[in-house]
Amino acid sequence: MTVTPRFDEIIHPSTRLSIVALLAGADWVDFSFARDQLGLSDSALSKQFATLEEAGYLSIERPMTGRRRRVHVRLTGAGRTAFDGHVAALQEIVATSAPTRQEEADHASN
Repeated sequence: MTVTPRFDEIIHPSTRLSIVALLAGADWVDFSFARDQLGLSDSALSKQFATLEEAGYLSIERPMTGRRRRVHVRLTGAGRTAFDGHVAALQEIVATSAPTRQEEADHASN
């Protein structure tokens, strides 16, 4: 599958990029796990989840487990596509700024 590089303003802020990267590696993630892994407060994480859910990038479920309501989150297909495109766009940006081996050799010889 070919990924189309596309810079995504919704995903780009560092907190949301960290959230989406965490979710990209899992099927479902528990709210408390995400909070602890990212070092965010409950309210900060909830706000970012809401933004990503509103964009259609996250799916949030709130199943009952025993007496407690848990919050489980996963990337949607649109979220995965947006993340992959954003990563590809960032890789393109980095690639254009990286010197070629010849440029490095020329610089080293000066």
